[in-house]
Amino acid sequence: MKETNMEATLLVLAAGMGSRYGGLKQMDAFGPHGETIIDYSIYDAIDAGFEKVVFVVRNSFKDEFQKYFKERIGDRIKMEFVAQEIENVPSGCTYTPDREKPWGTAHAVLVCKDVIDQPFAVINADDYYGKESFGTLIDFFNSQSDNSAFSVVSYLLDNTLSDHGSVNRGVCHSDENGNLTKIIETLKIKRNEDGSISYPMDTEGEGRLAPDTLVSMNMFGFFPNFFELTESYFKQFIDELGMELKSEFFIPSVLDKMINAQQISVKVLQSPSKWFGVTYKEDKPIVMDKINALIADGAYPEKLWG
Repeated sequence: MKETNMEATLLVLAAGMGSRYGGLKQMDAFGPHGETIIDYSIYDAIDAGFEKVVFVVRNSFKDEFQKYFKERIGDRIKMEFVAQEIENVPSGCTYTPDREKPWGTAHAVLVCKDVIDQPFAVINADDYYGKESFGTLIDFFNSQSDNSAFSVVSYLLDNTLSDHGSVNRGVCHSDENGNLTKIIETLKIKRNEDGSISYPMDTEGEGRLAPDTLVSMNMFGFFPNFFELTESYFKQFIDELGMELKSEFFIPSVLDKMINAQQISVKVLQSPSKWFGVTYKEDKPIVMDKINALIADGAYPEKLWG
């Protein structure tokens, strides 16, 4: 394990129901001994120096999820399990009773406010971020004395697309100092037959993106004041969009508001690691092949937890 100056928590967003995947991909096996993608992320986080992991799940599979990870990982890292449900809203907020899913990624982070009191990284359960990415965030935390300075770990768009359908990505725009100026949640990005990359625009037509566009894969570095700042925006979101069935409170959208209000700065950190993940069932064999290649190269033991 890496020596660190500051305790840090890993927050894993694992509450998705895997509608496009056809099941709970955060519980699916990808490694040779049944390892999930989360297993590899936690292994890398421990190695980087993270001391606690918080899982955001749904009540419907919380017990199964908790049993799985406690049995596999044991006491190698502290663990907390928090449920994200539709009713997790501030007192006095009202919303449509017909809604079927929680409020998105920023809401998933917000429900953890009572169990995190230290710098924390946020990741998706179904994305592989690479060993160096976790060390990059630990180094960032150790270099900061200002808790209003957050960070986003970015990847090249060309390396984050699926061959089996469109994906959603947070497109990062930064200034000459490497600080995020805006992050735009861009939906249904796809690679076309001619190799170009496009997405449908709100108006008619398609937008184009360059292959070397830096995008967020929902790997962020935050300090605990993120919770207080976000809660005020969440109340506003519920007041404005709480009666919609599918409105979502995304992390990129919240960061954009905070940046515009000059409440924070966000450093764009470019990961040297190769990202891969699963959006569709057809992505699974590709991910398995990549994990096996990493094992063959000595990045991981064949049986991760020994």
